Formats: sequence, structure tokens, C-alpha cells
Amino acid sequence: MADQLTTIFAQIKKYNKIIIHRHQRPDPDAIGSQVGLAEILKASFPYKQVYVVGKYIPGFDWIGTMDEIDNETFDDALVIVTDTANAPRIDDRRFNNGDELIKIDHHPNNEPFGDLMWVEPDASSCSEMIYAFYQHFAKELKLPKQAASALYAGIIGDTGRFLYPATTPRTMLVAGALMAAGADASAISQRENEITLPLARLSAYVYEHLTILEHGAAYVALTNDLLAKFGLSEAGTSAVVSLPGRIKDVTAWAIFVEQEDGHYRIRLRSKGPSINGLAKNHDGGGHALASGAKAKDQDEIKQVIAELDQLTATYATK
Repeated sequence: MADQLTTIFAQIKKYNKIIIHRHQRPDPDAIGSQVGLAEILKASFPYKQVYVVGKYIPGFDWIGTMDEIDNETFDDALVIVTDTANAPRIDDRRFNNGDELIKIDHHPNNEPFGDLMWVEPDASSCSEMIYAFYQHFAKELKLPKQAASALYAGIIGDTGRFLYPATTPRTMLVAGALMAAGADASAISQRENEITLPLARLSAYVYEHLTILEHGAAYVALTNDLLAKFGLSEAGTSAVVSLPGRIKDVTAWAIFVEQEDGHYRIRLRSKGPSINGLAKNHDGGGHALASGAKAKDQDEIKQVIAELDQLTATYATK
């Protein structure tokens, strides 16, 4: 890892323009790692031009806001993509317009991209990796309060406020260091815990309509008509993904979210059985306990449910 970090740092030092991307439909870790890295670089190299790009997401303004830049800005620029497993998911399709491309990610590296890659699947989050990068070069880098806050938001987002198995002793040490650097742990946790009234009503719907099978597989479908009824978009459903995991009888679950063209995006989560193989079977992928996939129609939805049921049945016999 040290050699990778040294090579990446050399490229950061080399370029005067650095543009940082993240994935579409961002979560706190995507924006936290993106903004956290940008703020570290801005504080450490005030003469450099450092930008963060991607779709404007109002709900994440408190972590950081995006920059609007023209195409010419990518000329002779270093582009860094954080928290993104594959190129099709990168937000802002101009990521290939720079001079060099670096991938920094904590998802399994099944679809490599970029000229340089630093991938740590065992890290709790990409934000934890960005802190490791800062720590490795702490003699030359600065960690301002805004960066610490963004990275802390990313870590608690991807660990479910330290609930998920990806949380390690290293994660807790990093969280403590970020608090020492100025991150307000209580305020950030409260911000990520809050939901709007429409989301509260959708949460009630999920609990009321969740189907739980014999061996702990669970699922619910959220249609376009249903989301319109609650005044929500597809992007606003991320807050309900973890809800089934709070139920004792649920081992692994799928939330099917209808897209504008009629196909379904599948959010898969698990407390034990590995689900990324199932996700790969359906045009997806991800971590062993948190993955995403797609279903083109009701028949494929039924197939995914059957496969999830089989996984939990096998897991129950171990």
C-alpha cells in the first residue's frame, strides 16, 4: 500500500489542477471522501486549483457543495475518483477528459479503471482510506476541520454509525482522530439520523409491507406510483434500505425500487450470507453484505427472491 500512496501523492504534487469525482446517487461516504480529500488538498496546497464535481444533491449540502466547471478545466488536470467501483457509475462523464485518472475505492476491484488504482476492500469506507492517506503523509498534509467533518460523515454513513461488520478497531481509531481534529460527532450523527416526514411515512410502508420468508429472506417493492404518492424520488429511498435489518427474524433482504423506464434497481443487504454473488448474477455487484443489482421485469424479481431465499436457507443450516 505504501508504494501506491507514494505514487498517488507524487501525482498530486505534480498537477496544479485536480478534479475529484464520486459515484452517481451519492451516499455520505461518496461525498464525504470526495469533499474530505479536496479540503485536505486545498489546505495543504493553497496554490493548486482543486474542484469537486457531480450532480447537486440538496440533502448533502451540509457535507459539502459541488463546483461547476467548464470542459476546458479538465485540460492538463489530474482526475481522482473516490468511492466508485466501476466507470459507468462515475458522476460527471467528463472524468476521462483529464491528463491522468486515479481510482480510490473500498469496493471489490472487479471492474478496474484509471491509470492508478488504490483499492482496499477491507476498509470500512473510502473516507477511512482518505484519512489513511492523510496520516501517511501527515508531515506534508493538513487536516482542516471541514475535511475531518466530511470524512467522519462518510465513515458513519458506511458503517451505519458503527453498527455494520465493516467497522474495525482501525475505524474507531480513525473516528476518534477525526473528532480530535474538529468533527462534531454528535451533530453529524444526528444529521444523518434525521429523516423527513415523507421518508417517515415510507418507512412505515416498508415495515407494513415487508415480506419475510421462512429462513429470513425479506423483500419489498417500491413502485414509481408509490413514491409519487409519498412525494419522493427514487434517489430519496436510500434512507429506508437499512430498516429491514432491524428486525430480528430478517437475515438478508432486497428492496426493489422501480426506475423511470420500468426496470427495478435492487438494494441488497445481509447480516451473514454473502450476497455479492447474487448481485453479479443480475447485472450488479458490491460488498459481501451490501450490494446492488437490477431486475428488468417481474420474472427477474421473482428469480432474485428465490435466490435470496436459497442463500438464507443454506446459511441457516450452517
